[in-house]
Amino acid sequence: MKRTTITVTEAARNFADCLNRAHYQRTTFVLLKGGRPFARIEPDSEPRCTGRDLAEALARVELTSKEASGWHRNLVAARDTLKTPADKWQ
Repeated sequence: MKRTTITVTEAARNFADCLNRAHYQRTTFVLLKGGRPFARIEPDSEPRCTGRDLAEALARVELTSKEASGWHRNLVAARDTLKTPADKWQ
């Protein structure tokens, strides 16, 4: 898949072209605002895993108590590494 970086202004001026290229040429556009990544336009057919998808998959899995305990430890460790995002609205 192609990846192109453009400014938000360029994306606004060429919006229809960006959408067509995303759909037909499988191009992902990373939009820059103030020189920093701000948003993205990408093809919709990329596989995604939402929280609901994960919950449904986990509901179908039967783990032993040892496996469940290990999974829980890994989940807690992963959560501990996450940082709270800065609030852009303050």
